[in-house]
Amino acid sequence: MKSETVSFTSANGQNLSGRLELPPDRLPHQYAIFAHCFTCSKDLKAVREISRALSREGFGVLRFDFTGLGSSEGDFAATNFSGNVEDLLAASAFLEEEYLAPALLVGHSLGGAAVLAAAFHLPAVKAVATLGAPANPAHVTHLLSHKIDTIEEEGSAEVRIGGRPFRIRRQFLEDLEEHPLEGRLKELNKALLLMHSPQDTIVEIRNAEALYKAAKHPKSFVSLDGADHLLGRPQDAAYAGKVIAGWASRYLPAPEAPVLESAHQVVASLDADAGFTTEMRVGSHRVTADEPVDFGGNNFGPSPYELVSAGLSACTVMTLQMYARRKGWDLQNAEVHTSYSKDHALDSRGFEQDSAKIDTFRRVLRLSGNLDQAQRQRLVEIAEKCPVHRTLHSTTQVLTSLMEEGRGG
Repeated sequence: MKSETVSFTSANGQNLSGRLELPPDRLPHQYAIFAHCFTCSKDLKAVREISRALSREGFGVLRFDFTGLGSSEGDFAATNFSGNVEDLLAASAFLEEEYLAPALLVGHSLGGAAVLAAAFHLPAVKAVATLGAPANPAHVTHLLSHKIDTIEEEGSAEVRIGGRPFRIRRQFLEDLEEHPLEGRLKELNKALLLMHSPQDTIVEIRNAEALYKAAKHPKSFVSLDGADHLLGRPQDAAYAGKVIAGWASRYLPAPEAPVLESAHQVVASLDADAGFTTEMRVGSHRVTADEPVDFGGNNFGPSPYELVSAGLSACTVMTLQMYARRKGWDLQNAEVHTSYSKDHALDSRGFEQDSAKIDTFRRVLRLSGNLDQAQRQRLVEIAEKCPVHRTLHSTTQVLTSLMEEGRGG
C-alpha cells in the first residue's frame, strides 16, 4: 500500500497527525475519512485494515488521531464529543484544500457517532458508514459508570480504558448529552451503511437497530457476525473494508475509463495534466503505463521499456514451451528474467568510445523439469529465435502519420 504521513490544524490550533492511504496503482477516484473509536488511535489494527481495503478499491483514505490521542497534539482531558466533530470538519477542510473534498465518512464506535454528526455539515459527503456505533453518543458513559459519581462531584476523574489511564472531565459527559442522533437521522439525506456485530458486548446491536429505524432510505445494515467490538481479527476488518467499498460504489461510482477505439492493435492516450500516466488499450485489454516517481511519474504502471522487456519475456517463455511440447521434453516451467539498460557493446570495434553504448536486454532463463544438459542448451538457442527477439535484432521501420480529425484509428 502507498501511505503518506500528513498533518493539519484543528479548530483550536492543535496539530493533528494523520496517515493518507492511497491506491497502489492509480489516483484515488474518491476520498474518505476514517474516525477511530473512543480513546483509540489511527494506528489501531482494524483502522489500518479497513483503510487499506478501501484504498485497494480506489479510495484515498485519511485516518487521523483526534486531539490529545495518538500522535496528535492537545490535552485529551480538555476534549469532548463536539471537539471530535470539529476535528472531522478540519480533516475534511484539509482534504478539500490539498486533494479533494471527502465523499465518504467511515466511523468506528464513538467515531461512528461523530461522523454521523459531522455529515450534516459536509455537503460534499454522499455516503456514511459506521461500525459498532452507538445510537446516542452518551452511550459511552457506561464505560465510565464506576467513576460517574466522582466525575460529577469532583469535576474529573482518572479512568482506565483498554488498560490505559485517561482523565475525564464533567464537561465531557455534559457535552455527550447534548448530541442526540436518532431524532436527526431522518434529515441526513445521505446513503447510510450500519455494520454491527451481534456479539458486540461494548455497544450492543440494539444500537444499530435504533439507528436503522430512525434513518430514511437509502440505508443498509450488514451483520459483522462473530466479530468483537474492536474488530480484532484481521479478517473481520478486511471484510468490513471490502463491504464498505462495494456498498459505496453504488453511490460513489468510479469514473468510467475513456473509450479507446482504434483499428490498430494498441492505442495509447495521455492528457496534458496526467503527467506520464498513460491509458492504453492493448488488444482487448486495458493497461496503464507510467514512469517511476524519481522520473516524474506516479509509478502506476510499467514504463515503456519495461513493457518492451515484458513482451520479450512473454514471447520467450511461449516459444520455449511450444518447442518443448513439440519435442516431447519435460519442461515443467520456463521462467525468464529480463532487464533493460544501455551498455557498451560486447564488440565495440567501429564505435567511438563515447558512443559505444547500445540498447541491451539481459535475459536469464530458469528451466524446471527433467531435462539433460543438451536439452537445456538447445532451449537457450531456441530462446534466441523467439519472434520478439528476432524483431529486436532485425531492421524495423515505424511509419508515423496524422489521423484525420473526427476519424478513428
